[in-house]
Amino acid sequence: MKLVPQLSALLLGVAATHAAIASPTTEELLELLKKQQAEIDELKQEQQETDKKIEATADALEGGTGVASAKTSEWASRTKIGGYGEHHYNNNNNGDDQIDAHRFVLYVAHEFDDKIKFFSEVEIEHGLAGEGKPGEVELEQAYIQWDFAENHSLITGQFLVPVGILNETHEPDTFFGVERNAVEKNIIPATWWETGAMIHGQTDVGVSYDFAVHSGLSHEEANIRSGRQKSAKAKANDFAYTARVKYTGISGLELAATYQYQEDISQGAHDEASASLFESHAAYQHDGFGLRALYASWNLSGDEAELLGRDKQEGYYVEPSYTFNEKVGVFVRYSVWNNTVNAAGSEDAEAVDVGVNYWLHPRVVFKADYSDGQGANSNDSLNLGLGWSF
Repeated sequence: MKLVPQLSALLLGVAATHAAIASPTTEELLELLKKQQAEIDELKQEQQETDKKIEATADALEGGTGVASAKTSEWASRTKIGGYGEHHYNNNNNGDDQIDAHRFVLYVAHEFDDKIKFFSEVEIEHGLAGEGKPGEVELEQAYIQWDFAENHSLITGQFLVPVGILNETHEPDTFFGVERNAVEKNIIPATWWETGAMIHGQTDVGVSYDFAVHSGLSHEEANIRSGRQKSAKAKANDFAYTARVKYTGISGLELAATYQYQEDISQGAHDEASASLFESHAAYQHDGFGLRALYASWNLSGDEAELLGRDKQEGYYVEPSYTFNEKVGVFVRYSVWNNTVNAAGSEDAEAVDVGVNYWLHPRVVFKADYSDGQGANSNDSLNLGLGWSF
């Protein structure tokens, strides 16, 4: 039959046409492969971005293990925040009773590395600062400490002057009495800071030393306390020099002496008037018994200081105490001070303070004391206080 060969020819033609259509050229295959590779690369990129987002979310939720989280963790481990504060109630015999948010201080420190550290304190006094208000906002410390050798440091910036017992350590949980003692307040005068540079060193036998060159006083009528410039656009025509030696080689005992000299505390505003301060103290703690004793004296030259009787200013106090346990301690303090020793008819101011501390926590303390003023100090007062540090 002639039909079969015809069908066979038709089928062979369709098959050949299909084969021609289904078989791409080499160029077409290469183009196809390129498109497929591009699509694969795009999918990989999208997957990587998705993985990064998932990792970032996990870091945020779980504390993170990425580079940014590691840097944040390192910064936090090298930065410390602290502070202290105290509230006072003073019932005075002159009728001038008051409640005062006396101090609120925030402390920030940071270690740049094992040898370079930063320390700072910002203080608000008397609760409210501003024009016509009773308080102040003060930068009390801001300095860099460089530990350039073993047991030796260079301190530069604004720091507390190395003098007395309370000037460098004055958190309320560390001392007895609601108010800071009158001698360190009126003679030294704590709290006292300056800006400059200081070398600190200590030895293996318990002897340490400090030597500082820093901004000085700028007195008004030879008044030492009001002469503090607090590094606030301080006049710097004349610097002051402070040196201290301290011994702590026996457990519980501290012996120290400080000498400071300034050539001209008028800062060039008046006739040149030099000033020198000598301070020495002893502090001893054994079991529950404690004893603090301090003496401080200023000698000022110049006609103004001599005329006002303020060329000699001095004071001392003795403070025995006993701490019964980690909660309760009692103290007695006898203080004598005089800022006009050589004035005609000058009389010493005296105070006998008796009180108790109750530590709710090692760094939270309630205080109560009674102060009996004598001599030129006519003020008697009952004082209550709350203090903390962290």
